[in-house]
Amino acid sequence: MVDETANSQRQAALDYHKYPKPGKLEIRATKPLANGRDLARAYSPGVAEACLEIKADPDTARDYTARGNLVAVVTNGTAVLGLGNIGALASKPVMEGKAVLFKKFANIDCFDIELNESDPYKLADIVCALEPTFGAINLEDIKAPDCFIVEKLCRERMNIPVFHDDQHGTAIVVGAAAVNALHVAGKKFEDIKIVSTGGGAAGIACLNMLLKLGVKRENVWLCDIEGLVYHGREKDMSPQKAEYAQGTVPATLADVIGGADLFLGLSGPGVLKPEMVARMAARPIIFALANPNPEIDPDAARAVTPDAIIATGRSDYPNQVNNVLCFPFIFRGALDAGATEINDEMKIACIEGIAALARATTSAEAAAAYSGEKLTFGADYLIPKPFDPRLMGVVACAVAKAAMETGVALRPIADLKAYKEKLDGSVFKSAMIMRPVFEAARTASRRIVFAEGEDERVLRAAQAVMEDTTETPILIGRPDVIESRCERAGLKIRPGVDFNVVNPENDPRYRDYWETYHGLMARRGVTPDLAKAIMRTNTTAIGAVMVQRGEADSLICGTFGQFLWHLKYITEILGTPALHPVGALSLMILEDGPLFIADTQVHPEPTPAQIAESVIGAARHVRRFGLEPKIALCSHSQFGNLDCDTGRRMRAAMAILDSAPRDFAYEGEMHIDSALDVDLRSRIFPGAHLPGPANTLIFANTDAASGVRNILKMKGGGLEVGPILMGMGNRCHIVTPSITARGLLNMSAIAGTPVAHYG
Repeated sequence: MVDETANSQRQAALDYHKYPKPGKLEIRATKPLANGRDLARAYSPGVAEACLEIKADPDTARDYTARGNLVAVVTNGTAVLGLGNIGALASKPVMEGKAVLFKKFANIDCFDIELNESDPYKLADIVCALEPTFGAINLEDIKAPDCFIVEKLCRERMNIPVFHDDQHGTAIVVGAAAVNALHVAGKKFEDIKIVSTGGGAAGIACLNMLLKLGVKRENVWLCDIEGLVYHGREKDMSPQKAEYAQGTVPATLADVIGGADLFLGLSGPGVLKPEMVARMAARPIIFALANPNPEIDPDAARAVTPDAIIATGRSDYPNQVNNVLCFPFIFRGALDAGATEINDEMKIACIEGIAALARATTSAEAAAAYSGEKLTFGADYLIPKPFDPRLMGVVACAVAKAAMETGVALRPIADLKAYKEKLDGSVFKSAMIMRPVFEAARTASRRIVFAEGEDERVLRAAQAVMEDTTETPILIGRPDVIESRCERAGLKIRPGVDFNVVNPENDPRYRDYWETYHGLMARRGVTPDLAKAIMRTNTTAIGAVMVQRGEADSLICGTFGQFLWHLKYITEILGTPALHPVGALSLMILEDGPLFIADTQVHPEPTPAQIAESVIGAARHVRRFGLEPKIALCSHSQFGNLDCDTGRRMRAAMAILDSAPRDFAYEGEMHIDSALDVDLRSRIFPGAHLPGPANTLIFANTDAASGVRNILKMKGGGLEVGPILMGMGNRCHIVTPSITARGLLNMSAIAGTPVAHYG
């Protein structure tokens, strides 16, 4: 079974890279090219004007080209992840992945460049020749000691930032973790003894950074596969290792670990033994950063020393040391300030920003993203989580400020406060908006029942659910049909082995189910025979009964059939005085950010009270995605200029909302363009109580809401997440027949988030 799971995961990873189009990147035009006039400006003759401006003043390349927001990820494939020297071509998926992280986390455009060149001096020549194209260079996965040579030459010869992330990205995050670990342990850099394993690029860079933070060189003991690095050692040495030589005789890790305050591991699994931990100083700090398996399992270390402060490179343990905390944001700040380099002061500013974030009060967004985890500064929370939305503003701003203070910023930022606000506002303008939802789902073990369990999209989603969350999928359908379709689709999951199945044709709980349903519906015209028939044929009703009986936490249905048909059974079985359908909320992920739309399904012509309920429900759900709701009530009338039905109902809904204090921004009634265009709104209605463009549109009928949603989806390139059924306490969600397997996975993450997050 282990082999089958591994093969399944391997195939899923290959499919991810291959479909729907090969690779993870594409290039898109940012200017229109719709007619002869556009063509004449984009290319000849108009393009000559931009060329001449840049020739006269090279700094204007930032104004007329993409260079100021363009980074190259450059490698020769000699030290790729844990794969070793696999060559430039084989490293391309990794470099594409790095480029995607740049774009998603910091909105930095990126080209990956893989070079067939093993000579570090020739490699440096090639990289330096790229300077006219890029605003910065990220060196990646180049073996030591070549990486030191390449970076040094490039930094000396280039007038743009050059940053070897394997060295400095790791060193920065380790530095931030060390700052806070020492704070927790009550120790100081200048007093501690450090023992490190791993003399590669990352290990040496981490030690160099710790020295800059105050560690004394004589208190550092470096070991590698050959043991202690000592004076006179000849085997497997480099000038960088020699800087940390201690003593003149061979020794092992076990020989030097005694009394160590900090163990820094960037080597391999199992290097640090429990008996070695026992000999470390009181309240030891253990950074076991080898991936995927650390130098020591945290549980094994704590079994010896319960008060040890531990960080790893893994996301399933506290204190994950992850370069993504650093590199997107240090490049963001450097590019925006026009920095000519990334110097030590900028790196230390990055460290201080990351460390301070962990010590600060946790943001509501971060708390929502990591529901169930205690995000209070201490031994298990030394550094922020990778998906903390504050990272962009805090870290990039600190880096830009340091660049200006050290004189390497060619374009100083006049107003750092406004710059930080701009960065904070840009965080969620991408498909990464789903990340806090998945993080919250990973902390809860909820049971999700899929009504249409025989559908191939559901089967693919079920496999993804098991891979990406801690949820337990339950599928309603015939086991033999499910098994044959899993096999046909190349899925390794099997009913009754990897997930539970409810067979409508033959399930031992059948009597319990129809009696439960009959008990709920006996006084609404449902006879025992009808209850039996429904529990044999209606999978939505079966799933709702399971939730009602506590055998599942949430139901997902609707991959076929009409929304209101499913809603009828859900309301009958799961509706209570406190729980009733309020509306359907669709999240549209667009190029320039997310937009929520309601009510797309539930109330064809909602009353003012129903509109107000939908507004309040939407505000709760928008916050689930880490956004502050800004809601526009949309109609044909604009601030009372028409006495039409939609205008009257929206005005009445506004009166209901205004009758009590609300903790979110809303305004209406208005047109969609006024909701999204602040300048237009301010001209028409200067006193509007809505800061910035709306991120949520509430409509007065489902025709309008659903129409806008479908236009954005089919013609606007929008990706829909939803519909999210509001008002039912997250006990059920009804999707639409057009949903994809990925869409079902998104909905399962929403359903998998504990109900407390929804209110």
